[in-house]
Amino acid sequence: MSQLIFRQESYAIIGAAMKVHNELGCGFIESVYQEAFEIELNLRQIPFIREAPLLINYRGQRLNKEFRVDFICYNKIILELKAVQEFSNIHQAQVLNYLKASDLSLGLLINFGNTELETQRFVY
Repeated sequence: MSQLIFRQESYAIIGAAMKVHNELGCGFIESVYQEAFEIELNLRQIPFIREAPLLINYRGQRLNKEFRVDFICYNKIILELKAVQEFSNIHQAQVLNYLKASDLSLGLLINFGNTELETQRFVY
């Protein structure tokens, strides 16, 4: 069986998300969860960059368009937060594209939109 990469860090991040979900429940818009999650990361002293820009290259040339990732934690884990009824292939593709563009290897997709917190891990 293979080892989970960044196990401790991802557990800390998911623990912070669980706290936010337990406090707020479901039903808010994504930006509410982002702001609350930022507060929780600060309280837990988890290092992060919010709305981190990702530059995209095509055939060796940098594109003018850039992505904005919800969070990058520990300078190595991409976090994309959602407040939807269920994940879609588009959400999953978004995280995989962020990983591809960033050269980072772990992405977490976190959904606050249900009665239970949902998380998915992506390794690139």
